[in-house]
Amino acid sequence: MEFINSNFLTTQCRRRDFLLVAGFFTGLAVASQWHPVKAQTRFSGYPFSLGVTSGDPLPDSVVLWTRLAPDPLNGGGMPPVNVPVQWQIARDENMTQVVQQGTALATPELAHSVHIDVRGLEPDRWYWYQFKVSNEVSPVGRTRTAAAPFSSIQKFNFAFASCQDWQNGFYTAYKHMAEEDLDLVVHLGDYIYEYGPRSDAPRQHIGPEIITLADYRNRYALYRTDANLQAAHANFPWAVTWDDHEVDNDYANFIPEDDQSREAFERRRANAYQAYYEHMPLRLSSLPKQASMLLYRRLTFGDLAQFNILDTRQYRTDQPCGDGFKPRCDAALDAKATMTGARQEAWLFRGLEKSSARWNVIAQQTMLAQFDFDPRPGIPVFNMDQWDGYVAARQRLLNFLEQRQPSNPVVITGDIHSSWVHDLKVDFNNPLSATVGTEFVGTSITSDFPTASIATVQAALTDNPHTKFFNATYRGYVRCQLTRELWQSDYRAVSSILEEKATINTLASFVVENGQPGAKRA
Repeated sequence: MEFINSNFLTTQCRRRDFLLVAGFFTGLAVASQWHPVKAQTRFSGYPFSLGVTSGDPLPDSVVLWTRLAPDPLNGGGMPPVNVPVQWQIARDENMTQVVQQGTALATPELAHSVHIDVRGLEPDRWYWYQFKVSNEVSPVGRTRTAAAPFSSIQKFNFAFASCQDWQNGFYTAYKHMAEEDLDLVVHLGDYIYEYGPRSDAPRQHIGPEIITLADYRNRYALYRTDANLQAAHANFPWAVTWDDHEVDNDYANFIPEDDQSREAFERRRANAYQAYYEHMPLRLSSLPKQASMLLYRRLTFGDLAQFNILDTRQYRTDQPCGDGFKPRCDAALDAKATMTGARQEAWLFRGLEKSSARWNVIAQQTMLAQFDFDPRPGIPVFNMDQWDGYVAARQRLLNFLEQRQPSNPVVITGDIHSSWVHDLKVDFNNPLSATVGTEFVGTSITSDFPTASIATVQAALTDNPHTKFFNATYRGYVRCQLTRELWQSDYRAVSSILEEKATINTLASFVVENGQPGAKRA
């Protein structure tokens, strides 16, 4: 199959493409015009080894991504030159009805990744896209634009996932996700894990715990070589956010897990954020500035669904009470403690208040609902890394939902490697208090939940009556089907993460009815 036609190789960059490329250079510490442009490059291996993906769909736009990496696990294997990458987007999977095309520069400063913000597309329709460099052609990816603002759409399907520790098992869940009928995939964090290799792992991390920019780039490349993950990326647009393992376990703002100095951790965080941007289908607005990166944002799909995608790591205050699972100390009740930072919190409230969507989704990382993990009578035990360590901040959100009553708030959550369903209460200590929303917590793709803790959580369920479902045995993802009157969440579970041909089934299904907060068994 030809990429497009014989004269495409001589197509000049459009002014928009030139400005996009120039915009990248503005934010880079080293101006890439110092590198020569090499139009014809000979590669040591297939340059599109990490696949293709798209993301952040708008009614007229979507971001197309790839990275040139002929030797992906050794820094990418690209020479230190700028390389023109041609792209095209079409109405059909055979790439015969091309609607736009152009050229972008893959630069060493961004690990030879490209982020094409294609504009001028039609709303609410499927497109197919492809890249070419020299004589090498990428796989064809599929993407979909969002419905036009305020347009009435009748259904929307998406899946959400998180926590995909390479060393724990195989990404069979993504094989099955790629076969679903979805309009969007939302990834809620822990896309990579920073740890060094484990001798007992079914597949190994390469090298010790990652610190440098080269380390993080190689770790993302390792994960992106997985064929099942590539298939899920290529079949749907993605909306991504991070949690902690993209940088360092349980970090909070500029506070690391261990005793790294502030200066050392700032460098590490800058490296991690840079590599995250390089490997995700994000717009130029998210290009990191040293150790800071704007990741929270909003996606709207007609009048049916609005997604508020949060970042609860970059701006949070330190975990109270020494972190971990323990009774609350006074710091967990501190009114100044924050999970999101004041600016993001105000942004979230404004968006919820102005939303005209039927379903208002809050996509975030750690469990919002309260949960007492100690089934014994006495002093409750909470997870200080979750919202249970930020009680005042959570209460502000719950009070807002009660008082302003945005339409059908639903929280989707990752992090905890297990499946949960919660009714969100104004007062979790009073089962009779108002239910103001619903939380669906998805299990991991591969990451473990401690087997020894399952019985403890199950024994504690009776003391947490707002929790409607818990399962920590199976890994997978959550498939959500939205109509104007019903939200259904299907907990999709693979039979094993140690078998590459594992089967999948629906573990449980829950619904939320329009205007009736709280979940019911389907």
